[in-house]
Order: sequence, then structure tokens, then C-alpha cells
Amino acid sequence: MKRALITGITGQDGFYLAEHLLGLGYEVHGLARQTGLEHIKSNLLQDVPPELYERCHLHAVSLDNFPGLYRLISSTPFDECYHLAASSFVGDRLADGYQTIQNNIASTHYLLAALSEFQPKCRLYFAGTSEMFGRPRHAPQTEDTPFMPRSAYGISKLAGYHIVRNYRESYGMFCGVGILYNHESPRRRPEFVTRKITMAAARISLEGRGTLELGNLEARRDWGYAPDYVRAMHAILNHHTAEDFVVASGVLHSVAELCEAAFSHVGLDWHDHVRTNPAFYRKEDEIPLQGCRAKIERETGWQPATSFDEMIRKMVDADLARLRTGR
Repeated sequence: MKRALITGITGQDGFYLAEHLLGLGYEVHGLARQTGLEHIKSNLLQDVPPELYERCHLHAVSLDNFPGLYRLISSTPFDECYHLAASSFVGDRLADGYQTIQNNIASTHYLLAALSEFQPKCRLYFAGTSEMFGRPRHAPQTEDTPFMPRSAYGISKLAGYHIVRNYRESYGMFCGVGILYNHESPRRRPEFVTRKITMAAARISLEGRGTLELGNLEARRDWGYAPDYVRAMHAILNHHTAEDFVVASGVLHSVAELCEAAFSHVGLDWHDHVRTNPAFYRKEDEIPLQGCRAKIERETGWQPATSFDEMIRKMVDADLARLRTGR
């Protein structure tokens, strides 16, 4: 039986990855802050079936707790480690992202240092992001597209990527990188535009009235389904060589299309309920973040299994269920 360690196991990706690995027969261990474990025990994590985490071995170890991380890595052997935990500052001012940059770089370095000393044969997956491309010069982006991050999160992830690459090239560790584009699910946090829209569609359909204010409806994103993308993580870590892979749908959809998919699923015309607010507008880059999945499809056979419309329908249905049960 393979043993895997997941950092950030209580997040969207950590949840689906744990579920996927358990289904494959893995023994799953997870790192979480003490507050995260308390939320699991008190069932405060929305929509998390307690039985999933009961099947996992959870460790109250923060990635910025260097001694605690070392004790765990030195005492428990792992075949695979999925490094998903990260601070994701989304503010506009780069100067405000100090903590994000510091935490994401340090945590990645701490983890790799511990693994290289005690478990150099453990395979590591690093969760990269399309934010590392920032403002690309062409679309779609590939593994060879130059990185030009424009956010604290993107900068910190790129720095982490270079740390990972150095451990791979200098120490011979198996470090695979997935450069993931936007991926959504019913477990996406409410502040993301996808959940804002699916929650509004569900609420308005039940209440019979209401509006939703959004920014630029023509803004386009490369959206995929999170459970599909965790399969890509596993494929990357079980590839015959440690490499970088873009993980994306390769298809752009506008916010307006997202509204259409969500509201039509509950029998509503989104034009009757969605309003634009200039205060929510953000400058859109001329060249969009759109990924090319050709390499991962060619080398691992991975493909997304869930369409954009199907993903949005699943999210609306989940939000309807939450509202009906009061969760």
C-alpha cells in the first residue's frame, strides 16, 4: 500500500485528492493547522463528510513550524507528497502581499529540505499556477511560455517553483510540477466569481427574486473541474520522469457564459437578475490566460472528463442543496 502526504488537505484540492487517493487504495496522511482540525471535528468545514477525514491520518503541523515538520518527515516514510498548501492573497497592491510571499516560499523550502534529508526518494508534487504566467505574450500558454507574474501569489509560486526545480536538478529528487489553471467545484470558496454566480442562481430560484452585481461580463477564463485536476496531479507524480505540465481545459468561457449556464439550469434568464457594477471591474489583459494541455495529454493520457456546463450544473445543484438544508 502506498502512503501519501497531502499539505493543505482541508482545502478544495486537498479534499478531492484525498478522496481520489483513498479510492486507489492509498494510506493518506494530511497536514493541517490546528484550527483546521478543530473545524473538521466540529463539522464546521462546509460540505465535508466527516467519514472522509476519519479515513485519513491527520497531523496538526503547520508548514511554518520547521521542527514539527522535521519530526513528522523523519519518523513517517512516504512514497508521495502533494504540496498543495499555500496562502493565496488576491489584493491589488503588491506591497500588501508580504505575508503571502514569505509563507509560500518558506513553506516550500522547509518541506523540500526535510524530504531531501530524510526521504530523498519520496516523490513530490508541487502545485504551480497559471498566475506564474501573469501577463503572457501569447496564448495558449505551454510549459515553455516565459513566466511574468503580476501578483504576490504568482510571484511566491514562481519562487517556489524555482526552489522545486533546483532540488530536482541539483539533488536528483523526483519533483513534478502541475501548472494548474482555474479549477472549480461545489467546494470552491464563496468569494470566487464561480461560486458567487452559482450561489446567486440557487438563491434567486428559491426566493423567486433577487439580483447579482458583477464586473466585466466579457472577461474570459480557462475554467476546469477540480476533481478532474487532482487526477492530473496523480498522473504527474506517477509519470516516468519528473517534469512540468500545464493542466488546463484549453477552452475560454466568459463570465456571461457562466451566468447563462448557472441561471438557465434553474429555469431563469440571467439578464433579468445580473447587473454590472463598474466598481467590480478589473483591467483585463489583451492576451488571456489559456492553457495548452497537449503535453500532459500526450505523455500521461490525462484529459478533463467534465464539461464546463456540467461543472456549473453540479455547483448550482450543490448550492441548492445547501440552501434547502440550511447548511
